[in-house]
Amino acid sequence: MQMGEQPPPPAKVYYDGCPGCAMDSKKDSRQGVPYKELLFVGATTFASALPITSLFPFLYFMIRDLHVVQREEDIGFYAGFLGASYMIGRGLASVFWGIIADRIGRKPVIAFSVFSVIVFNTLFGLSVKYWVAIATRFLLGALNGFLAPVKAYSIEVCRPEQQTLGISIVSTAWGMGVIIGPAIGGYLAQPVKQYPHLFHEKSVFGRFPYLLPCLFISFFATLVFISCAWLPETLHKHKGLERTVEMVEGSTAQESTEPPKNSLLKNWPLMSSIITYCVFSLHDTAYVEIFSLWTVSNRYGGLSFSSKDVGQVLTIAGTSLLVYQLFAYRWVDKTFGPIQSTRISSALSIPVIAAYPFMTHLSGIRLGVPLYIAAILKSVFAITRVTGTSLLQNNAVPQEQRGAANGIATTAMSLSKAFAPAGAGIIMKAWTDLNN
Repeated sequence: MQMGEQPPPPAKVYYDGCPGCAMDSKKDSRQGVPYKELLFVGATTFASALPITSLFPFLYFMIRDLHVVQREEDIGFYAGFLGASYMIGRGLASVFWGIIADRIGRKPVIAFSVFSVIVFNTLFGLSVKYWVAIATRFLLGALNGFLAPVKAYSIEVCRPEQQTLGISIVSTAWGMGVIIGPAIGGYLAQPVKQYPHLFHEKSVFGRFPYLLPCLFISFFATLVFISCAWLPETLHKHKGLERTVEMVEGSTAQESTEPPKNSLLKNWPLMSSIITYCVFSLHDTAYVEIFSLWTVSNRYGGLSFSSKDVGQVLTIAGTSLLVYQLFAYRWVDKTFGPIQSTRISSALSIPVIAAYPFMTHLSGIRLGVPLYIAAILKSVFAITRVTGTSLLQNNAVPQEQRGAANGIATTAMSLSKAFAPAGAGIIMKAWTDLNN
């Protein structure tokens, strides 16, 4: 080596039998986009997101049919707590699942989470008591520790220049699931009433009018669960070391050179992005529930929509997310960056939300056009914020803390989302009482 020349970088060493090293080696030798891995990420995320909001279009009718209210005005109150039970369960367990994902790997936690969707989402559709519905939704949230490991996984299967695409796949699939879930609920709930020529009143769907959308989602989750067998692991597991390590350069053992882990709670870039994430998660969840209750209500400025009408609006909004993420978001991220794009989308959401009350005075196409435009814009702004804050969270920590960091974010976000439907239901009840 001549004077003034930079020494070559040390050769990367991969451990035999380590799934994380196998993934890193595959990334180093691959130049293109990891389509197979991202397809798994998208499918599993979509399956886990579907049941979260699929109940909202029929929640009003389900509470009525469970006979827990004496007055129609009280339905929003009970609906809020049923909607919140999932997020309470997820909030209590997300840090645990994040730590487990850092210990045993991303794949087993993802697979178990999808399996929990199959079981408890089906049981929810069979609920004939209010407390059974609350319990199954709570357990569905507590055992579905999916979000923390899948965000880490989407980063770890991508090269650095592709990480925006990876996390945007999670956000897109999650956003589509959260929006298309209500569409499934709207189209398939009460099939005897909606499709009397196909379903008989004395059939199982006559006795359990909300089972069909749950079965549909559980069937899709079953296909995704089977596909998890081909999901490659990304966590480093080096034989002979007591803890997971990321990569060894040269011949120096990482256990002696790895710096001590910093406290996640003292990581301000991480915590600031989590706070932002929580505030807008609360806002977005309250919006979905109030939107569904407002559109189906025939009193106090409601639109008197059927559950099918609500599902149609949300389906169009969900489809717009796919188009936006595939063709526009990468340009938005490259132009503005995750911080500025989050700020801009947050500001633009304000006039969109403020426009909804004025739509109650419209009808026909004069109502349909602005309603669809507002729903699409609201969904696009929400997914921009979610993707931006998720990128900031995952880039603020090393791999061995990524699952726990996402677990903290998911816990905080879930508690915010748990408060959102309950708070929205209480506010809506207070509004109806005020107008009586």
